[in-house]
Amino acid sequence: MSKTATWLLDHRAQAYSQSGEDGIIAKILETLPHRDNWCVEFGALDGASLSNVRNLIENACYSAVLIEASKSRFKQLEANYSRSAKVTAFNRIVGFGPNDNLDCILAETAIPTDFDFLSIDIDGNDYHVWKSSTRYAPKAVCIEFNHTVPNEVSFVQPADPKISQGSSLLALVELGKEKGYELVCVEGVNAFFVKSQYFPLFEIADNSVAVLRRDLSAVTHLFIGYDGTVFLHGRSVLPWHCKLPLKASSMQRLPWFLRKFSDSYNFFERLAFASYLLFSSPRTLIDEVRKRHAARRR
Repeated sequence: MSKTATWLLDHRAQAYSQSGEDGIIAKILETLPHRDNWCVEFGALDGASLSNVRNLIENACYSAVLIEASKSRFKQLEANYSRSAKVTAFNRIVGFGPNDNLDCILAETAIPTDFDFLSIDIDGNDYHVWKSSTRYAPKAVCIEFNHTVPNEVSFVQPADPKISQGSSLLALVELGKEKGYELVCVEGVNAFFVKSQYFPLFEIADNSVAVLRRDLSAVTHLFIGYDGTVFLHGRSVLPWHCKLPLKASSMQRLPWFLRKFSDSYNFFERLAFASYLLFSSPRTLIDEVRKRHAARRR
């Protein structure tokens, strides 16, 4: 029986990860032909909670480099691995500049340049820290994406450590291809990639975002009626801010009396719309007048 494109999801299993990633990671590594039993995770939190690598350390004899920026969480991480010689821990911020990127940190360790598995979860600049790492090329990568962004949108947040917006799955897929990686699985907020040379081993005929990402429950769609009314459809909340609801009523661009198909405006409504543009978007009004004037001269 041939495999479905999402067959890796059938191997979800939970030990320490957030939503079954432990089993997916184990199956990806099992599928690779060569392994060196090294892994890296940042931000690693306390090294146990919601970890994508603790199962590898505890149950698969992996050596690990764990990086956590928070001092309090790093103390917990050190305590959790105080008796383990297999774990190298850093209390660092992984940046994307020439002096603070992942390559700089890993250069202080004995890890191979093509180590088995990398987990990136820093709630914002994940895209940029992966992009900036050029010396080390792990065989498999798990990276977090902003799961509120629709599949067809390629969005990259600014490369700014003060910003926490997250990048879209499609943007990460495009970056992965630039770096020589192919998408093999999507689970929740995490995307899994393998180096292109290993991709045929996973027997996935179509690894497009639309095929591999099945859960779109966090996406909010905005669309416009012919009459200028703004509609919301989907989750319609701010998921990281107490699920505050988004309301279409607060997003209307036009006043209620102008929400009708513009070609059906009467004289007074056209005048009202022109007045509205004059005060709310004068550049739009000027451009429209110029366009109509040019059309009359033809």
